[in-house]
Amino acid sequence: MDFLNPAILNLAYAAMGGLMMLAGGWIAYRLFLNVVGFNVRDELKAGNVAVGLAVMGIFIATGLGMGLVIGLSLN
Repeated sequence: MDFLNPAILNLAYAAMGGLMMLAGGWIAYRLFLNVVGFNVRDELKAGNVAVGLAVMGIFIATGLGMGLVIGLSLN
């Protein structure tokens, strides 16, 4: 792979890492839905703040992971 420009390789690495983190966040959310014994959408509509904070934590962790993957790929 010496013929490829390192900038293109870094961009490809960032894109692949971002897609993997989105898939990881989706899988984590689906696992969360399967582990808890209630419907998250109904609980959020009812105003359950704890469920909202837990889902927010999943998405923040996914965003941090994506930021690390992209940041480390562009160094």
